Amino acid sequence: MSSLLREEMQRVLFRPEKLRLAEFIEIEEPTDGRHFLCVSVSKNKVVQLCIVRCQTSQPSLKPGSKESHTTRSSIQECYRRTEVWPLQDLILVDGRDPDVDDPCFLLHFDKVRTVTAVSCSAKYTFVRALFVLSEQHCQRSLNLRNFDWAYIKPTTFYSNRGDCVVLTQICFYAFNLVCLSMCPVPLDA
Repeated sequence: MSSLLREEMQRVLFRPEKLRLAEFIEIEEPTDGRHFLCVSVSKNKVVQLCIVRCQTSQPSLKPGSKESHTTRSSIQECYRRTEVWPLQDLILVDGRDPDVDDPCFLLHFDKVRTVTAVSCSAKYTFVRALFVLSEQHCQRSLNLRNFDWAYIKPTTFYSNRGDCVVLTQICFYAFNLVCLSMCPVPLDA
């Protein structure tokens, strides 16, 4: 589903402006429709963050009929960029609390923008992409606060392969805990 959505947004919204959609996540917003936080790269390597709103079309009524279930909008009318920022202007990304499974994070530009991802995994996926794009295209390290670095920056053992690495790391931790719990504990009498 997400690959189809990515291709649709790339074709309809980003390709006409000569941008490449690098990463996106679904976010929760108070207004109607689906919302996405996207990061795109231009041909001259300028990286932008934007909020994309996908508004569901309303059924239109035909004259003389009581009710109609046809829609009169195209895909191009569905996607709208509501907010756009250059990555260069991003001062800080604040995860709020690294010890809590919280999908909310703060983007500090001139003003602070609160973003609530649909999951904590989506939040970390997006921040990993921002971290890599900042080092590649802005030649600076992204200023991050209140994130678990084990899930952001790959170590020598792990490479930047996304959520599979995170899942593998969690499995290793769980396996170690099981092994430790099966070790006999000497009882002092």
